[in-house]
Order: sequence, then structure tokens, then C-alpha cells
Amino acid sequence: MRMNKFLFYLVFFIVAFIILRISTFGWRIFESHSSKPLKEHQTLENSLKSHVFTLAGKIGDRSVFQYLKLEEAARYIIEQLSFFGYDVQLQEYSVYDRKAKNIIATKVGSTKPDEVIIVGAHYDSCFNPGADDNASAVAGLLELASILYPVQTSRTIKFVAFVNEEPPFFKTENMGSRVYARKAKEKKEDIKGVVILEMIGYYSNEPNSQRYPSFLGLFYPNRANFICIVGNWNSRTLLKKVKHAFESGTEFPMETFIGPGFIAGVDFSDHWSFWKEGWPAVMITDTAFYRNPHYHKESDTPDKLDYKSMSEVVKGLENVLIKLAK
Repeated sequence: MRMNKFLFYLVFFIVAFIILRISTFGWRIFESHSSKPLKEHQTLENSLKSHVFTLAGKIGDRSVFQYLKLEEAARYIIEQLSFFGYDVQLQEYSVYDRKAKNIIATKVGSTKPDEVIIVGAHYDSCFNPGADDNASAVAGLLELASILYPVQTSRTIKFVAFVNEEPPFFKTENMGSRVYARKAKEKKEDIKGVVILEMIGYYSNEPNSQRYPSFLGLFYPNRANFICIVGNWNSRTLLKKVKHAFESGTEFPMETFIGPGFIAGVDFSDHWSFWKEGWPAVMITDTAFYRNPHYHKESDTPDKLDYKSMSEVVKGLENVLIKLAK
């Protein structure tokens, strides 16, 4: 009798494990996004590649623990934003007796300057070159700042390169975006929406190249050839606006997800800091470790990224920011 009971539980747990395992793969095999030829944005593509190769190739591992390289990355970002025409501000604070810097470039709105749209990306890396995580997003941030500089917008756009997103600062009071969000709350900034770029460079058309948290794979594509917009319930209206604006700016495939932070990966970036203060915020992501085998490894190098796809994502985000700020 005991043996039968043991066999029943053994079979039950084996079946449950198999179901959990296969539900992490995308089930939309035949409905996967078609691999249409991407539009040519050669100049943008080259600029994105140049930024990534400088940050992840030339500079490399950049963090408070590699402080000279972190400072070199900060100088590069400041120089680029200044070259585009921005008056760059620094939000400095002390970590381990060293200065950490959030880098802020502000495009003042013409008719509603007190209403603010934040677009951000962290520029530190996690003890590795950090090409996808997160030089890809910083490159996107810089190019969006360049493209939008001459465009008139009603609302103010703040382009922010955040420091200290990676461990051991993640979800602590020393996380750069946490410092920024707290200060913005104290100053009662009228933030209408936050768009965080978190890894936008890795794509694949290979079958089974995309994974998901358990059970979510039942509803999503099998191939890692799309960008994803992630938000929480409080950010659902912003997410819909971002989705529609992105789709009207590019044909590049895009998926969306609204869910709670306890699902692994949903709050794994700087949007978490703004959620903590009650502001609507979304993350634009290639889904990180759910597709990129080089995540937080020495192999996260510039040659692994798809710059043509990145350029399409940036074109979509260009339209997003114009729509949100107008």
C-alpha cells in the first residue's frame, strides 16, 4: 500500500515537472513572427554599433568595483549628450566612498514643460563587458536623444543614464534609479510616464530560442525575434500607449506583458524604482536571460548583438517618445 502511494506521488511530481518544463518554451511555433526583411537604417545602425563597441569593447567591465572604467563610461555618455546639444546635469551621491553619477539630459517641452517623460537605461555592468546588458540600451538612449533633440515636443523629455543598477546595488537605496525616483518624488515632479531600456540587442530566429517563466510560454512565440514591453497593473495605460505608438513607428515584432513583480524578470530593471513611488513605468527588453545565453557572462560582447534589429527598435521608440511627449 505504501509502495503504491509512493509510486503515485513519484509519477505525479515527474509529470508536474515535465509540464512546468515544457511550459517555459514558447508554444506559438507556427504563429511565430515572420522574418521579414528589416528596413535599412545604416547610419543609425553604425552609430549604435559604435556606442556598444566603445562601452563594452573598449571600456568593458564598468562598475563601482571597476571605478576608473565606470568613470570612463560616464565621460563618454556626457560627451555624446553634450555633442548633441544638451546641457548635461549630474546627480551625484556617495557609494563606498566613491561618487556615483546619474547622468541627465533634459529636453524642455514647449507648452507643458512641467509634465515629464523619462527615458532611461543603466550604464553599469555586472562584472563583465556588458554588451547587451546594458551597452545596447545606453546606445539606444544616446541615439534617441540625438534624434529627438531638434523635434519640438509639448512635454519635457529627460534622458537619464542610471548608475548602479546591477548587484550588489539592485533593489537597494544605492541603486541609481532609486536615488533619482526618491528625489523626484520629494520635488513633486509631474512624471507622466517612464520608459526604461533594458537589453535591446539580442535576437534569434532559431526554433526554441525563446524561454519564459513557467506557463507563460503557452501564450508567446517560440523564436526570440521580437522586443517585449513589460509593465505592472498600474502601468497598463502607459503600456497600451507605448504599444500603439511603437507599432505605428515600425513593423518590428513586439510582444507585451502585464504582471506582478514576483514573476522572475518582470521587475528586474530601473522601472522597479519608479513603481516603488507609484509612477507608471514600462521596461523595453529583449527578455534578458530568457533568451540570451551570454547574460552576466564574459561572453556578453559586442559581436553577439544584432544591430539591424536594434535600429528598428530605436525607430519604434522614436515614435513612442514623440507621441508620449506631444
